[in-house]
Amino acid sequence: MNQSFDLVMFDLDGTLIETSPEICDAVNDTLRRFDLPEVTQQQVNDWIGHGTRELLIQALAQSGKTDLATVRASDALVLIAAEFDKYYQSRCGTRSHLYPQVRETLVALRERGVKLAVVTNKEGRYTATVLDAHQLSPLFDRVVSGDTLPAKKPDPMGVQSCLDVFAVPAHRALFVGDSSIDVATARNAGVMVWALPYGYNMGQPIEACAPDRVIADCSALLN
Repeated sequence: MNQSFDLVMFDLDGTLIETSPEICDAVNDTLRRFDLPEVTQQQVNDWIGHGTRELLIQALAQSGKTDLATVRASDALVLIAAEFDKYYQSRCGTRSHLYPQVRETLVALRERGVKLAVVTNKEGRYTATVLDAHQLSPLFDRVVSGDTLPAKKPDPMGVQSCLDVFAVPAHRALFVGDSSIDVATARNAGVMVWALPYGYNMGQPIEACAPDRVIADCSALLN
């Protein structure tokens, strides 16, 4: 591994941490607060990937039986999003957990001198809270959230920023994710991409996205 890649970048939700149960809790906390019907866990799973705000908009459209444009244009969205923020901050770490071999793999990669980064579409305040809740923050050299830069995945800007910061050429970097967004991001940045089959790929099998490799869990990075 240390001969192959100098930098490994990871998606967060569905790749390192199973976060969907507490995201669903926070969404339904918010919907109940505004007397709206709740959504299902599977619906939330399928909405994960474009950032938490987009997920909330999807839930509001589904619950209110309206379209996404109407929700985005609503004067109430700012108020609802502020309520969601409070609920999600309080829920972070309550029902999420690391996927198998995540911590052990990250520790081993660091010991080999590999630079590690998170590149996620989750907003920075939530990213930090989730990473801290699972004591992962000290293991990463860089964290790029959905609001860190002007563009987010599948735009390659986040990946490119990591390549630039660590002065690593694209052929010595790897992206690890769980969705078509992650595969597209890596392709757009010209880096290799390995995918995990247990995440939130909008309900589709990850093999359909044609990553360079599908791995059972993160320990494959050590082989």
